[in-house]
Amino acid sequence: MGVGLLGASVALAMREKGICEKIAGYGRTEKNLKRAKETGIVDLYFMEPAAAVGGSDLVVLCTPAGLFTEVTGSMKSGLTKGSIVTDVGSVKGSLVSELETLMPDGVHFIGSHPIAGGDKSGIDEARKDLFSGARCVVTPTPKSDGDALKAICALWRSVGGRVEVMDPFLHDEIFALVSHLPHLVAYALVNTVCSIDPERIGYSGGGFRDTTRIAMSSPELWRDISMFNRDNLLKVLEIFRDNLGRIERCVKENDREGLEKEYARAQQLRLGMKQ
Repeated sequence: MGVGLLGASVALAMREKGICEKIAGYGRTEKNLKRAKETGIVDLYFMEPAAAVGGSDLVVLCTPAGLFTEVTGSMKSGLTKGSIVTDVGSVKGSLVSELETLMPDGVHFIGSHPIAGGDKSGIDEARKDLFSGARCVVTPTPKSDGDALKAICALWRSVGGRVEVMDPFLHDEIFALVSHLPHLVAYALVNTVCSIDPERIGYSGGGFRDTTRIAMSSPELWRDISMFNRDNLLKVLEIFRDNLGRIERCVKENDREGLEKEYARAQQLRLGMKQ
């Protein structure tokens, strides 16, 4: 449901591993769906959600998160008893419980978030090995069906994912800090240049490009993520402001020792990250 970078990559990965017989695609743009069929990403496509999921054993929500409930409401009449619904969204929290309540009897929803993708979107960027070696967080609730949970964990492992099961609210706390905040900062950095003189961006080097690469990500997608994870984002933004404020004071007060201490603290933690 949604044949962009992640949706198309899920389809390609499942086809490569031979774990499905037929793949149907749904989307808002028929031109994109036709291309997905022509390139062998999907076998058939539909413009109506309920028609797209008819007879499916597995449904993967790959639209922007802001459309999940709308698409689910539209497709639920076509869901087959015994089928499983999952997603690839970057936000979980209460959205998981909301989607659970929308499932018809005999249909189970299990949230999941493969930590894969990039700053470029669309089916032309899709890869069958996108999930190989990638962490995949699966977010069940106390109401989740045990067999459905095992099936979704097996799905992500089969396409190369490193599966970790996590509470959906803890998921949002963690990714507000290590994923959602960096995107907001990247957008703000580029907008800072824009506010002073857009022409000066032409002088940027590798450091600016590396730091702001994710500002090329879909504004629609990150708008939805920012709104869904609003409370957690506001908390981490406050802490970020405190850290930026300390650096600002050091610069303002010509505190060379304090500035080096702030930079060294960040360097030490960053050096411990796996590349």
